Amino acid sequence: MDEERKLSYFFLGLGVGVALGILFAPKAGEETRDYLKSKADEGKDFVKRRSEELRDSATGLFDKGKSAVVRQKEQLAAAVDAGKQAYREAVAADPAAES
Repeated sequence: MDEERKLSYFFLGLGVGVALGILFAPKAGEETRDYLKSKADEGKDFVKRRSEELRDSATGLFDKGKSAVVRQKEQLAAAVDAGKQAYREAVAADPAAES
């Protein structure tokens, strides 16, 4: 029951707010609609610019991460090769170590 009251009060407040907004609007309906449309277009442009900036930033971060992984992979491969070479040299220096 309490939730229903809250909902009805919300809609009552919404209706009163809309009515007061219409009564005390500083501009005519046509001007207000044009103003709201221009602000909506500005918001749309802002969101579009921001999403492009975020996409570019994410692409840059992805490329940095990818190059870091490639660099680490190359370093690991070089370390493994150095370990294999050290093992071969140790075996070649001490023939008894083969068994």
